[in-house]
Amino acid sequence: MTQQNSPDEEKKQDPKPDQKTDRIVELGSSVVTNRHGTIHCLTIIGQIEGHTNAPDNAKTTKYEHLLPLLASLEESDEVDGVLILLNTVGGDVEAGLALAEMIAGMTKPTATLVLGGGHSIGIPLAVSGRINMIAPSASMTVHPVRMSGTMIAAPQTYRYFDKLQESIVRFVAAHSQIRAETFRELMLRTDEMANDVGSVLYGEDAVALGLMQQVGTLKDALAALYRAIDEDKKQRDKN
Repeated sequence: MTQQNSPDEEKKQDPKPDQKTDRIVELGSSVVTNRHGTIHCLTIIGQIEGHTNAPDNAKTTKYEHLLPLLASLEESDEVDGVLILLNTVGGDVEAGLALAEMIAGMTKPTATLVLGGGHSIGIPLAVSGRINMIAPSASMTVHPVRMSGTMIAAPQTYRYFDKLQESIVRFVAAHSQIRAETFRELMLRTDEMANDVGSVLYGEDAVALGLMQQVGTLKDALAALYRAIDEDKKQRDKN
């Protein structure tokens, strides 16, 4: 005869959930320590969610999760570098720019790697790292700013769109080698996409235009990040 444990006894016997696994599931981030130092890896995937919630069936990156996380990583004495993996369709412009500005403003070595896609507002995020790379098969869609929901048909709306678009152009040009005029031309190209205005760039195209630093995969991004960490440590030792 087999004795069965009560539900309370079974609960006591269950192992405690692994905190690292929980962090990966909830925030898409993990921490690894090796001889080079401690690397915090986080992901920006799906749709970048803004001030309103995305549909329940959409994969999202919530900026209210990443903003304080990035601030804590910058201040942490335990973290030596940050690896950001990107596979995003874009999303809320203000939220995406906020995250990009946070990453660009970090003094810790940062590396961004575009895998799959880094589209729309994902482009400022892709160029925001000190080191940025794109996988050979990954793509980036450059297009004008769009708005969903109610729109007031007035000159002020157009000026707002124009200023917001210029903010994106200035940020991308400041954090990459692409000229602002070239990026605007890519945004407004009419012969590239069947039902839209803009351009689609793949790995080598993005590098040739100066948008991304180099084509690479995970091992390349990690190797570059390790070099940056070692250089920062040497610089601190000199000071």
